[in-house]
Amino acid sequence: MIYVISIVGAALALFVGYAIPWTITPIVIGMTYAIAALGVSVMMRAGQVSFGHAMYACISAYTVAFLARAYPSLDAIVLIFAGVLAAILASAIIGVFVVRYRGIFFGMLNLALSMVLFALLGKLYHITGGTDGLRIQRPTILGMDLERAPYEFVLLIVTVVIALALAWWIQRYFRSGNGEALAAIKTNETRLEYLGFSAYAVMWRGYLLSAIVVGFSGSLLALMQGLVTPDISLWLRSGEYVFIAILGGAGHALGAFLGALVFEAVKLASTAYFPGLWQFILGLTLIVVIFLFPTGFIGQLSKRIKL
Repeated sequence: MIYVISIVGAALALFVGYAIPWTITPIVIGMTYAIAALGVSVMMRAGQVSFGHAMYACISAYTVAFLARAYPSLDAIVLIFAGVLAAILASAIIGVFVVRYRGIFFGMLNLALSMVLFALLGKLYHITGGTDGLRIQRPTILGMDLERAPYEFVLLIVTVVIALALAWWIQRYFRSGNGEALAAIKTNETRLEYLGFSAYAVMWRGYLLSAIVVGFSGSLLALMQGLVTPDISLWLRSGEYVFIAILGGAGHALGAFLGALVFEAVKLASTAYFPGLWQFILGLTLIVVIFLFPTGFIGQLSKRIKL
């Protein structure tokens, strides 16, 4: 059933983007949020909430911008994976320190690091463009030099394929031994250690995987917007990722995408009809979901169908 839902959702996104071209940008941006929330949900499986994971999207996005400006001939696919590689390297180093902590200390340490990155990007104007950011000239994609409209549609296809691949990968991880060990950190870390597992190693691998997924969202967002700014690493962006993960539920990889769908729908509708109250409406939506669906939308869905 999960594969049917995923394929139907992907086909619907492609159909809507093809039939109504102006929707491509919000669809791709919404999917980058879903991918980032998917990365955050990996840590939530261990009971750890990071309020700074947007820094990995930012690291990935700026890597794409720097390389695209330095080497204009690089293909978009190469840029995407180069951005993810930068996120991997950064998280491998940062993770050595942050995975020692739990609870509020884990969340706040990630937040502090993301704010340091935000401040540096704003101050190093001659390198990063400051708050104005860096523009990216449209690169070739899959070897094709395309105009804006076909480029955006091909990027939509690439985003959908990557989203499907990441969702499958993360769900496989959740059901693997490592994924079960990560979930055990939330329930009984001491017992996990007695079973012969290193909680530190399990957390580090989970943190690395989480950052890799968020890195994909940053690369795709940079290519879609054609502009990267320090705001990508702002704590509010990390908060939105957590918001989406809670809405959808961290029990299944599909939860991040359901959460992103609801988040974007509520955000677009409220900004269109209640521009001064959209944040209030988003907050109210989260409160309602927490009270009515404590395991998120995916928790309620899994009670009715086998995922």
